[in-house]
Amino acid sequence: MPLMRNCNFNMLTVKRFLSFKYVIFFLMWDGGFATAAAGDEGKNATAAPTHFSVHIGTVLDYNTSMGAMADLCISMALSDFYAVHSDYQTRLVIHTKYAHDELDGASAVFELMQNEEVHSILGPQMLTEDEFVVELGGKAHVPVISFSARTQSLSSRQSPCYIRTTPDDSNQAKALAALCRGFEWHEAVILYEDSDYGSQFLSRIYDAFQKDDIRAAYVVPISTSAADHHIRKELYRLKRMQTRVFLVHMDAQLGSRLFLLAKHAGMTSEGYAWIITDGIGNFMNSIDSDAVDSMEGVLGLRPYVPASRNLENFKTRWKKNMLLMKPESTLTELNVYGLWAYDTIWALAMAVEKIGPVNLGFLESGNSKNGSEIFNLRISQLGPRLLRELQNTTFEGLSGEFHLIDGQLKPSPLEIFNVYATGDRAIGYWTPDGGITRKLALTGSLKYSTSTKELKSIVWPGDSVKQPKGWSIPSTGRLKVGIPKKNGFTEFVNISTDPQTKQVKVSGYSIDIFLSALQQLPFSVDYEFIPFINESGLSNGTYDELLQNILGKNFDMVVGDTTILADRTKYVDFTLPYSESGTVMVVKPKKEKDMWVFKKPFSWDLWLTIVSSCIVIGIVLRILENRAKKDSDSLRPHEQQLGLLFWFPIAALAFPERNMVGNKWSRFVLAVWLFMAFILMQSYTANLSAMFTVDQFDFRLSDDYNVGCQAGTFMRNFLINRLHINSSRIKEYSTIDEYHDAMSKGSKNGGIDAIFDEIPYMKLFLDRYDSKYKIVGPTYRTDGFGFALPLGSPLVVHFSRAILAVTEATNLTAIEQKNFGLKYSSDNQNDAINKASPSLTAYNFGGLFIIIGSALIFALFCSETPVGRRLAVATSYGHKCFSFLSVRRNGKSRVRSMVHADPNGDSSSEEEVRGSDRFNVNDLSGPGIHHDSGQSHLITPARDGEANETVESDSIQEVQLTDQTSTDVSARQTGS
Repeated sequence: MPLMRNCNFNMLTVKRFLSFKYVIFFLMWDGGFATAAAGDEGKNATAAPTHFSVHIGTVLDYNTSMGAMADLCISMALSDFYAVHSDYQTRLVIHTKYAHDELDGASAVFELMQNEEVHSILGPQMLTEDEFVVELGGKAHVPVISFSARTQSLSSRQSPCYIRTTPDDSNQAKALAALCRGFEWHEAVILYEDSDYGSQFLSRIYDAFQKDDIRAAYVVPISTSAADHHIRKELYRLKRMQTRVFLVHMDAQLGSRLFLLAKHAGMTSEGYAWIITDGIGNFMNSIDSDAVDSMEGVLGLRPYVPASRNLENFKTRWKKNMLLMKPESTLTELNVYGLWAYDTIWALAMAVEKIGPVNLGFLESGNSKNGSEIFNLRISQLGPRLLRELQNTTFEGLSGEFHLIDGQLKPSPLEIFNVYATGDRAIGYWTPDGGITRKLALTGSLKYSTSTKELKSIVWPGDSVKQPKGWSIPSTGRLKVGIPKKNGFTEFVNISTDPQTKQVKVSGYSIDIFLSALQQLPFSVDYEFIPFINESGLSNGTYDELLQNILGKNFDMVVGDTTILADRTKYVDFTLPYSESGTVMVVKPKKEKDMWVFKKPFSWDLWLTIVSSCIVIGIVLRILENRAKKDSDSLRPHEQQLGLLFWFPIAALAFPERNMVGNKWSRFVLAVWLFMAFILMQSYTANLSAMFTVDQFDFRLSDDYNVGCQAGTFMRNFLINRLHINSSRIKEYSTIDEYHDAMSKGSKNGGIDAIFDEIPYMKLFLDRYDSKYKIVGPTYRTDGFGFALPLGSPLVVHFSRAILAVTEATNLTAIEQKNFGLKYSSDNQNDAINKASPSLTAYNFGGLFIIIGSALIFALFCSETPVGRRLAVATSYGHKCFSFLSVRRNGKSRVRSMVHADPNGDSSSEEEVRGSDRFNVNDLSGPGIHHDSGQSHLITPARDGEANETVESDSIQEVQLTDQTSTDVSARQTGS
């Protein structure tokens, strides 16, 4: 077997060598170029003896279109370069090995390094060989150069000896995201080749989609060996989805099969959008006509190659050479991979020439400490210098500018093309700096754009000129709308059955919003209401279970009073809310009736302090007034001075006359007292007002409380998880009447003390029972009611816009009044919360009125009844006796002391008294006081035949200073 294998390999090598020699002869005959041919036999008759040779190895798969194309391009590049630069002192010598799989490729590289002592490896063609080959190159200090790898599995920092003369695929992923964003496609299905080539690109497209907020709705890997029935099965599954945008990343052969099957499945008709990457786009000229016909309307991306005379000349010569070299090949057109291989040879030749004819050979592995002795490899001394010069080489090649950045080719613009029946045409470009553009700008900086209006006209699948919206109703043709079954609060959703026709009728506020939103959509939608009920006609589960049916594809949408919650967004998407948001607590007012409410603004200790202050101030005033002079207007009978002790601070508030006190220090005390009294009165007034006018409903749950919530909703979990209420204290109800009955009973009688539910429900509850209940406490944040759709559904955006249009329209009030009643309005949430503000009643001040009434009755009793008059006379007689005795003992000395000047200056002097005319005794008027023309007497009124009791005023009179005019004083003297 080894002998047979060696024989077959040698025969194949001979045939390829003869073919290669024949092609070189044809090139010399056709183009007249001088050729530097290299062979394993060492027949280099055309090479000048003075030229310094640098050996380069290439590994290609000759049985593939890319391998055959690259082989010819490398040979032509070598001959073209030295035909132009015949004076160069160095020459590249190419050693080519052919490999059909990964093992052959690795073996070929090892053989080139070991036997041919190459200083650089061009290839390998297969991506799976890169890591091992790069490791070998690193051990031997031999640069490994790839002209076909588009994804960077190994970075130049991790493997300094690895270079890619191709741009990275990340730019292509960004261009795909820009197209989706420009066409307003928010999600797409990705079909990729199930290989390293496809998997590495998938990570790039994920990153690009995430930045542009585009969702990968579904990802389908397709193996190159997949049978047609397997691909067809995947296509039919995708056809049942809403998404109509498909991104295809695979080689041309697998892509051709895919589009033929997609056309057979009816997925290349109007409404579909397909975008292909350069894996297919670079080989469009090699795809058969049937496959191209099935791809009509497809958009594609591929690297832009600037047109030039040298490029056209090279394409013509390459086509002739390919027909002679491999006439059976289907590859009749050159693509960018061949141009990259061509430019790579030119870059290597330039780099070698920069180094010059330096005799740098190989070191034995024993002299190195990098582990190369394991493979018995010799270390290249030229390799590191060749790598540095190659990275610094820049020129204008056939594919465009050749300039390496971080070990890979500088990103080039991408051409956006549109496939039609007989080929394709460019409709625009994408650049890393400018985004989507119709024409490439030669100079100047452009603002990044994702606008597809810059593109030329596009023919879409189905020979349509209308841009696909990117989604569609599934192939069933009707939108299956799930409706919750409710036993209460049917104003939102009500499911009824016609007894005659047995047809299900759906109505309610949520349904009316949905129907109004349908009219705002820019397209028509056929729908079908499907109640979420069981065989008995009852609800088939909770709201969460209803939403799970969207995930299970039983419903395409759920319409109802479905609350938007963060946990639910893990498996469904919601539209914008169409109702008020928030959860509140409703309680029954339990304010106790209190007829002594007027005393509540002050606490008992403050009332006690006020009373004590009045007594203390009275005592202080009594002491100060005792030092007043005789002629002071503040003199009062002794019993009135005793009354001053208790009533003066209060009387000062009601009668703040200046002449109530005579001592200036009494006035100072009085001013301080009035200041304090003013603050107390204002504070009392403010606090009492707040108690009646500000909503200070302070609700406290009892120790054995129970709370209620709506059955089948999220509220039970909300109370347990967020408010940490024990589940045993939670009772569920379905209707407004059940809420009311439970609240009427209270927790002690098997009911509840409070209701927790969302604002729309509680507004209906309060509208029915008016001020019997009240919303208290904070409003807990929820996001209101919304319609639910599958994750990433494009209908979410359209329905959200439609809901905004409906809620901002004037007909929303009509919808509310139709379902909730004429007095309902959602304009002001506070109306429902604060509309039951209490009014002040007579009962609130009942205690105060009782005190006032008691005082009036007591005064009438003492004044108008015999018993009251006797009691008043007896009380007055006792006071007069006490006063008479006091005056007889101290009257003269007291009057004298008040008349004469006080050394401390507390009263007026005698001269001042004379100057003030006479004493004024008018202020002694009061109950029982009568003024005579000759003298003043204290008259005790006679009632019921009792004699008047007269006491000489000389013994008890108490004069006060008067501020009356001199005219009044003269008149009073004349009267005397």
